[in-house]
Amino acid sequence: MLFGKEHVERYEATDGEEGYHWQNGTTILLLHTTGRKSGKEYTHPLIYRDYGDAYLIVASKGGDPQAPDWYKNIEKDPDVSLQIKADTFAAHARTATADERPAMWRHMAEVWPDYDEYQKKTDREIPVVVLERS
Repeated sequence: MLFGKEHVERYEATDGEEGYHWQNGTTILLLHTTGRKSGKEYTHPLIYRDYGDAYLIVASKGGDPQAPDWYKNIEKDPDVSLQIKADTFAAHARTATADERPAMWRHMAEVWPDYDEYQKKTDREIPVVVLERS
């Protein structure tokens, strides 16, 4: 099973042939963000699902009280790029609205039920992030 830097390297080297399919039938995209402090580019392998014309990811960090750094980066600069298999493209990230979140959360928890457990571990509402092609 691939994790972290190795996951990113294998995914990029094989256009997702290695690393796209992950645990328990989930699929992975690569999210490229710009560091809010450093200005450097960071790449994050994340579970995602299609949702209409958009893609969803969850800023869970395993239920940590703090949001993941990638989420803090997109709050500052929502213009990101994505790689899904061999397809790399620009996208705009936004947090799901209060009205959107319940259905989107259920959609993500269908493939990764641990999200429900992560939410129980923290007082912060874990954001669902909507990624739309630019």
